[in-house]
Amino acid sequence: MQVNSEQIPVTESDSDPTAEATRHAGAGTSSTVAAGVGQRNGDAEKAAALRRMKSVALALLIVMAVVFTAAFALQRQYPWLEYVRAAAEGGMVGALADWFAVTALFKYPMGLKIPHTAIIPRRKDQIGASLGEFVETNFLSEQVVQEKLASVDLARKAGKWLASPGGPERIAKEGSALIRGAFTVLNDDDVQAVIEGMVRKHLLTPPWGPPVGRMAERIFAEGHHHKLVDLLVDRAADWVEANHSTVNRLVSDRSPLWVPSFVDDIVGDRVYNEIAKFVRAVQQDPDHQVRQSIDTYLGDLAQDLQHDPAMIARAEAIKTQVLGDPEVRELASRTWGTIKDALLTAVDDPDSELTQRFKSAVRDFGSRLVNDDELAGKVNAWIGDAAGYLVKTYRSDIAGVITDTVARWDAEETSQKIELQVGKDLQYIRINGTVVGSLAGLAIFTLAHLVFG
Repeated sequence: MQVNSEQIPVTESDSDPTAEATRHAGAGTSSTVAAGVGQRNGDAEKAAALRRMKSVALALLIVMAVVFTAAFALQRQYPWLEYVRAAAEGGMVGALADWFAVTALFKYPMGLKIPHTAIIPRRKDQIGASLGEFVETNFLSEQVVQEKLASVDLARKAGKWLASPGGPERIAKEGSALIRGAFTVLNDDDVQAVIEGMVRKHLLTPPWGPPVGRMAERIFAEGHHHKLVDLLVDRAADWVEANHSTVNRLVSDRSPLWVPSFVDDIVGDRVYNEIAKFVRAVQQDPDHQVRQSIDTYLGDLAQDLQHDPAMIARAEAIKTQVLGDPEVRELASRTWGTIKDALLTAVDDPDSELTQRFKSAVRDFGSRLVNDDELAGKVNAWIGDAAGYLVKTYRSDIAGVITDTVARWDAEETSQKIELQVGKDLQYIRINGTVVGSLAGLAIFTLAHLVFG
């Protein structure tokens, strides 16, 4: 309940029934409670209802007083009025007793500091602590929360909404706003520094040789490199086939000047045929000596990368040359710039591929939550476990909000707030007390009259 400077008209006549009778019998108006009691929507109606019920209870008390006075004055002339007097007397006693009980909850009756009165203002903090403890014990229970969530079946309800036409659009819209807000808040230099730090920590700091060697060893052992070797051999065969004249020219250029040109052509053709024959042999024979030599070399290289200090040092030197400080900074800058531009472009365009894929993924996930019992059960279990953990861990803090809030309230303001909420119903106690008191007074007087005459 919020506090503002408005005044809620609530009668204060509970403090003195005589003064209440005088005010209602006179102008028929009610006083106002000082500013400090907050109004929510409907508080004015509650205040008006409270005034009406107080007026009804007071009216019954006045009626009982008038009847008692008249019956007491005329009972000698009309003996049957003794029964009326007894009923009215009992009604007044019941009305006054219950008025005292109701009033004692919220204030001192007639301003008299009688023990065990003004209970709410005096024990405000204890009431707040008890209320917080009650809520913590009975509502913020891990079992209660999990059972409630299990009965609600949040997974399927969320799935139906996500699979509905407006669900993915709403999620995409809110997600776009969240991404734009995050990019607005984030500092580019800070993000680039983080990326650079991650690259240095996970890419540059660890030595490259051993992990590359282990990976290469697995690749070579399983023969995955043979496809690459086949490709290289095929390219070599294609080159040889297309460069007969190139081979002849190379032979002619390197032969002595005194050698006749026809001899150069013969030697060139011979060299070309031998090269072509050799390449075709390597190409056609999977177990060719050249292939085996390549496998042996690659295997030795993988071992050296793992165990040879000189090879490991060479790998580190290559790493330093490829990824020095300027290159790492440029890599971090380009990475962040690319990610940022791509995301901003995608979220600003509702028809972008990223947005459409995101909506499709949300829609598919919602459909799965509705139709897949196993997935829905897992999601509900995760939600229950998370809520149970939060309640178990923070229930004292949550309940402490109640205690702390009540503790910050002014004692009189607290009393007025509570009276505004429940005061109307409490006035029925006064009405019932008047009626029950009348019946009890009549019954007691009748029984005494029958017994003692």
